Amino acid sequence: MIRRSKFARFTRAELNSDWRNIDYSALDVETTGLALKEDEIISIGVAHIQAGRIKTENNFYREIRPKRLPSPESIRIHNLRGIDLEETAPIESVIPDFVAQVDGKILIAHAAWVEYAFLNRHLHRTNVSFSKQVIDTAALARAAGYAADVNGSEPSLEFLARRIHLPVYAPHNALGDALTTAVVFLALATELEREQLAKGASGLTLRKLLEISAKNAKR
Repeated sequence: MIRRSKFARFTRAELNSDWRNIDYSALDVETTGLALKEDEIISIGVAHIQAGRIKTENNFYREIRPKRLPSPESIRIHNLRGIDLEETAPIESVIPDFVAQVDGKILIAHAAWVEYAFLNRHLHRTNVSFSKQVIDTAALARAAGYAADVNGSEPSLEFLARRIHLPVYAPHNALGDALTTAVVFLALATELEREQLAKGASGLTLRKLLEISAKNAKR
């Protein structure tokens, strides 16, 4: 029996509501590399946003045991050694907890194609598909004019946060990057809202945020 996806599917009224009325989950995964067929997820972090504010409780962080030992380069970036991960759970055991954490929420990720590519193959095995209603903070940054000087590539999360004078929480730690993604999202959404108001719109809706993200996402 195929289980229905638990990821959020919003009604027309919700899509047309003010963006602050929606619950979000800012997500980050750390991997051993970016080669989808070879590399693996070694940690997942989720920071929640409610009523336009980051929630300080019930955030989610799991380290994950890979099938192969992390490379020296991966250890240098994430500071997670094979010995640190050998007592952790495999990805198959973590995915149900992750899905429960983000159930009913709009997902936010920075350069979301990474999360989509690495998570979707595991989600499919539990009959859950990665939601297409994802807000990409790299795309919002392009829309707001903060990525013009990175020559068409994705602006790094740390670069973007520092550029708009925001704190950077524990770079290359999944929960730290999820928290940084959350604060970057709130700042960019607020700025895009001001732009919408200047154009005569009544405000910024969830639908408009999703449209801006999709339009400016790197293909």
